[in-house]
Amino acid sequence: MASERTRLVRASERRHETTQTPGMTRDEAVRTASLWAGSATTAGHTFSGWHHHGEYESVIYVLRGRVRLEYGAGGRDVIEAGPTDTLYVASGEIHREGNPGDETSEILVVRGGKGEIVVNVAGPADS
Repeated sequence: MASERTRLVRASERRHETTQTPGMTRDEAVRTASLWAGSATTAGHTFSGWHHHGEYESVIYVLRGRVRLEYGAGGRDVIEAGPTDTLYVASGEIHREGNPGDETSEILVVRGGKGEIVVNVAGPADS
């Protein structure tokens, strides 16, 4: 039997993380050995640094605003998403995400996998 228990996590109980990227506020709602779920708000024209999520796969649902995901060789592949769009990020994919618009964006994120949640890197290789 799993050691995790079914529970309610109220907004006031989420763990706030704001130190990784100025202008981005991340809220962790649930973290287990194989799952991470939370939300993030991002001020306009703000982007994270380059990173990947190890063995975790990620699903990002856009609640409001715009989200830009840069990835692939040299970071040249780009996906832009808006409200009600869903992004999938494969495990190990080096990327950065942010808000190219003026309005604050808000996303919900669910990750499944194991290992480190975030691994910061210099950037994707050019090939």
